[in-house]
Amino acid sequence: MTGWDVSPSGVEFVTSLVQDAMDDVAKDVKAYGTDVVSAAASAGTISGVYCGEAPTGPIGVALALFTEKTAGDVVFLGARAAKSVNGAREATAYYLAGDEEMAARAQGKALTAPKIDLPGQGKGDVGK
Repeated sequence: MTGWDVSPSGVEFVTSLVQDAMDDVAKDVKAYGTDVVSAAASAGTISGVYCGEAPTGPIGVALALFTEKTAGDVVFLGARAAKSVNGAREATAYYLAGDEEMAARAQGKALTAPKIDLPGQGKGDVGK
């Protein structure tokens, strides 16, 4: 840590850019969810005549499986970025306060992977 030369304004500038990018990604993820639902509904089926709501076709099922399998990765991206930004800000605050040991701890903590617990996949789920 003794070799650090931190520019607090530089850290704030870069982390604010990352925060803006995270906000854009969050909007894109929300739109992605809406678009996948729309695509699945519009994909149609290969079934014959039906009464009531149309059954889900193979494309809709494939889209649902893809979304389910990639949900953890998408959530991880946001959590990783948020943890990095918060860690950089926390380490900088400790650095400015002259507490290099706490700055190093904050930096190390920010480098660890975030823990993601998606609904339906948590510790309470038996057999998963």
